[in-house]
Amino acid sequence: MKIAFGYELTFNCPGPTPMVCQLDVHPSLAGNLVETPNFTARPATQSRVYLDSFGNTSRRFVAPAGAFTITDGGVIDVSGAPDPVHADAREISIAELPDDTLVYLQGSRYVETDILSPFAWNQFGKVQPGWARVQAICDFVHQHLRFDYAQARSTRTANEAFNERVGVCRDFTHLAVTLCRAMNIPARYCNGYLGDIGVPADPAPMDFNAWLEVYLDGGWHTFDARHNIPRIGRILVARGRDAADIPLVNSFGPHILQSFKVWTEEVSEPQQTMARTG
Repeated sequence: MKIAFGYELTFNCPGPTPMVCQLDVHPSLAGNLVETPNFTARPATQSRVYLDSFGNTSRRFVAPAGAFTITDGGVIDVSGAPDPVHADAREISIAELPDDTLVYLQGSRYVETDILSPFAWNQFGKVQPGWARVQAICDFVHQHLRFDYAQARSTRTANEAFNERVGVCRDFTHLAVTLCRAMNIPARYCNGYLGDIGVPADPAPMDFNAWLEVYLDGGWHTFDARHNIPRIGRILVARGRDAADIPLVNSFGPHILQSFKVWTEEVSEPQQTMARTG
């Protein structure tokens, strides 16, 4: 399955403003790109990319004063299958975990494992360890929080979402990540594109999505507490401990976001297009 994806963001800055954006497709997907993304800026400005400490592509540039638009897009080839389910995947004891997974057991900016650990053990301590326990956590978060885009707040932590019982996809993900880590299961925060493929179309404007990856049975597995069903067509942009590690836009100065557009759509195969037009 081929998916066309992209974004267009317009800022207004009172003066030249350095920015670092994490909007490029994750380097692990470079081999899947059918049409290479082409970053453009209006007015034109120089940019360069580097890999951050989590292996994500970061792009840095200085936005000029006034209206400034960045856009990028491409086509990527994905499996077309829903997120895999491995119901027999087992938890790994902390003593046997790889060194690079341990950072995803610790508390972080939006992930208050110390506060929510007692609740997690009381709620999930008797659930079968492994996939079933992680799914039980996602089921709980999915039911506990009410999705409300109008109440999005960039500073909301997992514990605040737990108590307020409302949030957007990043809040669902932060709470699920926190409860997994509290149960000694490595979990990391992901963001990227997720279009309405294989599900009813959402009439609301598209945004980037957040989900989590959990380390079970020697590998990382995708879970989604917001939608809570296997989905088709995820396009990873970045991974980190939480949203603080992978902000879409990190601005080192004031700015106003004037417009925000994100898109994904399935691309018809050339043979099918020819058959329809011939």
